[in-house]
Amino acid sequence: MKKVITISRQFGSGGRTIGRSAAEKLGYEFYDKELIEKIAEESGLSREYIEAHGESSPSRNIFAYAFVGRDASGNSVGDYLWRTQRDIIEKIAEKGNCVIVGRCADYILRNRVDCLHVFIHADMDKKKERIVSLYGETDATPEKRLLEKDKTRAMNYKYYTDRTWGMAENYHVSLDSSALGEERCIDLIVGLARIL
Repeated sequence: MKKVITISRQFGSGGRTIGRSAAEKLGYEFYDKELIEKIAEESGLSREYIEAHGESSPSRNIFAYAFVGRDASGNSVGDYLWRTQRDIIEKIAEKGNCVIVGRCADYILRNRVDCLHVFIHADMDKKKERIVSLYGETDATPEKRLLEKDKTRAMNYKYYTDRTWGMAENYHVSLDSSALGEERCIDLIVGLARIL
């Protein structure tokens, strides 16, 4: 049985909800916002900063990483945040029986054999509908917001992992929540965690 499940997800795909429900069915700890609290405690950075920058690039351009402020050793606040997130995710995984959402956890834990790495995606119409109904996004701009959010996640992932976010080979399974529905995605994740 897999003790750790990582959930990477497109914005608006329902990945967080799917991960939380899978954790509940398995009796596992769930880390999403809870992870932000732990990172804030350990790093001294504000919760707001971590929420805004923990999975996102400094701009929509990968080269922006070269221009962020750095200390004498060449490290930026983003680098410090990355190291803190990595250390906390590794500690959480050591305890086992958990679901971790985002924050490059699939990459950080890539060498552990007790992990199931999942990517959740959905078609654009379903994602637009979801962020309008759940997050209060306006009907006029949801597609732009979805594309921007995923673009900054992808750049952040590329910068810190040198891998392509969402590429199938980085995960054990990729699920289309718009085609399968949330409940079936949850059941598939739970089933896979139990039999692998």
